[in-house]
Amino acid sequence: MHKKISRWVKDKQQGVKRALVTAYDYPTARFAAAAGMHGVLVGDSLGMVVCGDHDTLNVTLEQMCYHTRMVRRGAGGCLVFADLPFGTYEKSPEQAWESAGELLRAGADVIKLEGGAEMAATVAFCTERGINICAHIGLTPQRVRQWGSFQRQGNTDAEAQRLHHEAAALSTAGARFVVMEAVPDQVAARISRAIDAVTIGIGAGPDTDAQVLVAHDVLGLEAESPPFARRYLEAGNLQQKAFVQYVQDVVSGNFPPRRPH
Repeated sequence: MHKKISRWVKDKQQGVKRALVTAYDYPTARFAAAAGMHGVLVGDSLGMVVCGDHDTLNVTLEQMCYHTRMVRRGAGGCLVFADLPFGTYEKSPEQAWESAGELLRAGADVIKLEGGAEMAATVAFCTERGINICAHIGLTPQRVRQWGSFQRQGNTDAEAQRLHHEAAALSTAGARFVVMEAVPDQVAARISRAIDAVTIGIGAGPDTDAQVLVAHDVLGLEAESPPFARRYLEAGNLQQKAFVQYVQDVVSGNFPPRRPH
C-alpha cells in the first residue's frame, strides 16, 4: 500500500480527520499544499466551475490528464486524487484500467470512479493490478440526467441499506477510499464505522473520516454554494472589485504610469 495511504488508514483507526479540496491548476494546488491540506482532488466538477457547463458529462479524459499534470506540479506532499470522467470506465474493468493508467501517468496517486456495487468488479480488477481506487456513492453527479436533478440520497431505510451495501461491497473489493455525497449524517456515520475504507464526506455530516469541498465554494468564487458548503472567503467579490478598478485606471489614464524619459 502507498505510504501516504497507509497514513490515512492509520488516522481513520485513531479518529484523526483529514481535509481535501478540489484543485484544477498549479496555483490552487500550491496554495492548498502550503496550507497543510492532506489531499487534493482533480474533480470532473471542473466541467461546471471551470468550463461553465451545467453538469460534468462533457469532461474528457484528455482534459482530466491535462489538469492533473498541473495539479501534480503544485501539490507537494498532498495525495492527488483524480476523477475518471463519464464514459471512460463503465464499459468494462479493462476500459477502467486503461483510463486509470492515463491519469496515473499524469501524476495522480488515487483514481476516483462513481457507482455502487455494480462497480465492485472493476474496483477489484484495478486494485489487483496496483491502482489505488476511491469509490463514490450517494449523489453521483455523472448520473444527474438519469435522476433529473442533483438529489440527496439515502433518505429512506431502503435507500440507506442500499448505500451501506454498496459501500461494503466497494471496500471489500479493495477501494481504499469511499466518497459519500449528499447522504444523511447518521447513514454516513454508520457506514464509516462499518467499513475498512477511508470515508470522505461532502454534504454527509461530520462523522466521515475526511471531508472534501470544491475550492470555488471554499473561496466564494461562485455566486451560490451548496447548503453544506462553508464559504471561508468572498474571493469572487474581491476579484470583481480588482477588475473594476483596473478598468477605471486604464480608462482614466491612471494606468500605466508615465515613466521619466
